[in-house]
Amino acid sequence: MNLQNIPQIKNLDSNQFFLLSGPCAIEGEEMAMKIAERLVRITSDLKIPYVFKGSFKKANRSRVDSFTGIGNEKALKILRKVSETFHVPTVTDIHENEDATMAAEYVDVLQIPAFLVRQTDLVVAAANTGKTVNLKKGQFMSPESMKHAVQKVLDCNNQNVMVTDRGTMFGYQDMIVDFRGIPTMKQFATTVLDVTHSLQQPNQMSGVTGGRPDMIETIAKAGIATGVDGIFIETHFDPANAKSDGANMLHLDYFGDLMKKLVAIRNTVNQF
Repeated sequence: MNLQNIPQIKNLDSNQFFLLSGPCAIEGEEMAMKIAERLVRITSDLKIPYVFKGSFKKANRSRVDSFTGIGNEKALKILRKVSETFHVPTVTDIHENEDATMAAEYVDVLQIPAFLVRQTDLVVAAANTGKTVNLKKGQFMSPESMKHAVQKVLDCNNQNVMVTDRGTMFGYQDMIVDFRGIPTMKQFATTVLDVTHSLQQPNQMSGVTGGRPDMIETIAKAGIATGVDGIFIETHFDPANAKSDGANMLHLDYFGDLMKKLVAIRNTVNQF
């Protein structure tokens, strides 16, 4: 697997996993900078290549009155400030074709949400920007089928593509990670495991998505042991009051300890 296909992730070491992490949504400049500062310090100490994640808008909401963002340009400018302040690349979701060129002016990686990964026009719009494209595997898709999504990016003469597993839906509520899919998708592209979204519990009676943050460490450890190239974890210093997906985010206070454990596991795996 040629991890150099992600040029925006600096100091990339194929012997170490890389990290995509940050809040679910950009709620304001102060919160974004606070989270980024902590994560940059942790990843720098542990030599983990790092990409700051934050959605500039949330289009897939359970209720019409759910938080969708603070304004597109305002949020994107905050993402740019994070990148310029801490010298790290950034990733954000896009939902419509015109989002691609707009967001590409501010961030390094364009992420296609799981429910939209089969939307050819959207994938092509992202690929045509020349930015790295992160394709979230749909909960309804097999690992093998992600080969076709990857090929759409490659057909646009863009080699900078990765795929992210975020679980497969069983029944009406739970996402289950089938770790057999990791080595399968690594045949097609650099592969990331989205730990926190795989622990979502959507479609709750309240209309607010639930989650199992108590299982974050378990899923993350298993992903590293299975050989994922990268880990995706959403985090917040106050998940209970986060404006989006707080129920399945990792509290920022627990982040450093988890990263130390994952680095130790990766180092052990590399010995075999």
